[in-house]
Amino acid sequence: MTHCHAYFIAGTDTGVGKTFATAALIHAARSQGLRALGMKPVAAGAEVVEGVRINEDAAILRRAGSFDPGLDLINPYCLLTPIAPHIAASEEGISIDPRRIVDRFEQLSRSADCLFVEGVGGFRVPLGPDYDSADLACELALPVILVVGMRLGCINHALLTADAIRHRGLAFAGWIANCIDPAMLRLQQNLDALSSRLGAPLAVLPYVENADASAVAHLVSLPR
Repeated sequence: MTHCHAYFIAGTDTGVGKTFATAALIHAARSQGLRALGMKPVAAGAEVVEGVRINEDAAILRRAGSFDPGLDLINPYCLLTPIAPHIAASEEGISIDPRRIVDRFEQLSRSADCLFVEGVGGFRVPLGPDYDSADLACELALPVILVVGMRLGCINHALLTADAIRHRGLAFAGWIANCIDPAMLRLQQNLDALSSRLGAPLAVLPYVENADASAVAHLVSLPR
């Protein structure tokens, strides 16, 4: 079995397109002949279909993968209400156990060449009283790819998040500029400002309404 290369996909905030970018990375890996999967360890916001909780982001990653390992592995914690996950978990009487996530991660990594683990919200979203998504990235010890939603205020958010990633001792593998605001002023100047300061490989995903991630996969490349 080929050694699995895994990455943690972090965002500067919620709504920046982490799932879209993660799906594009999965398709890019598949185009190189790799068995690629996505994982969404914690998701908040779900529909119940025939008694099964289904989160839209987890479903997208499931469809993008080379094969279907099942929702229990892809999305170990699926919370009903679309709010901060530690609040949703508390309201449901659920404790998010990192050991369960690590176990599912290890199972997936044994059957894939490339595995992309998508965080929830921003980089430091709480998952419990004394544990957050940055702690999870550290526990998995994965290099981080940062998704930056290109909109007003993104420079500050991106730089602070990059500092937080490096402060935790994690490798900053690269960043994806996701153009979520088609009317953003001075887009190129913002890209230039971030590129000169982040010091990491960049991929740019253009704004495309109702885009299929497979259609933009050629614009991203896997970190070396």
